[in-house]
Amino acid sequence: MCAKVLVAEDDPRQAEVVRRYLAAAGHETLVVHDGRAALDEARRWQPGLLVLDVMMPGLDGLRVCRTLREESDVLVLMLTARATEDDLLLGLELGADDYLTKPYSPRELMARVRTLLRRAPARPEESGSRRIGRLTVDLTRHHVTVDGEPVECTRGEFAILAAMADQPERVFTRAQLLHHTRGIDRSSTERTIDMHVLNLRRKIEADPQQPTQLVTVYGVGYKLASGTP
Repeated sequence: MCAKVLVAEDDPRQAEVVRRYLAAAGHETLVVHDGRAALDEARRWQPGLLVLDVMMPGLDGLRVCRTLREESDVLVLMLTARATEDDLLLGLELGADDYLTKPYSPRELMARVRTLLRRAPARPEESGSRRIGRLTVDLTRHHVTVDGEPVECTRGEFAILAAMADQPERVFTRAQLLHHTRGIDRSSTERTIDMHVLNLRRKIEADPQQPTQLVTVYGVGYKLASGTP
């Protein structure tokens, strides 16, 4: 699947390598070298995918991602040299669809691009609300509440909750949840699900360290339980 891909990378040599690989795969590619240009070109050019470096002059990638996520559903693949758990969680919480830590191989980058472009975000086929314990997931309005209080979720987080809320108590593997978010089954990206789950627990659990709703089934994956009334 070919697409318009905007590359925001302040290292000209690295940006050129990425551009060549994308062009060889048939993608229409535009390269910028700072955050302000990334924001301007994303608004003007309307790409299908933004490959976004975190560390850029002017506006950094996190601010670009936060701003664009308020305006559009463009796919965002974030490139970061900061591989701590908090940094990765922050990127996903701001709305990045996937992340790749530096240094990376161009082949791995292209694999991530292919999987992100393979399918649009999963949308629940059924309408209506699902209530599981303290949690309510409105599949029609893409709205989540806990004890009636609204909870802001990214697209990836909502896709996970929607899938699990439609089949409470079912144990989902990480690969199955990746399918619901992007149709990805690469084990190298399954940590993305763990990051989404950590973020969701911060939002929906009374005690994220001892979750009662979004629980781990060790050796298998996760399930959405009724939790403590």
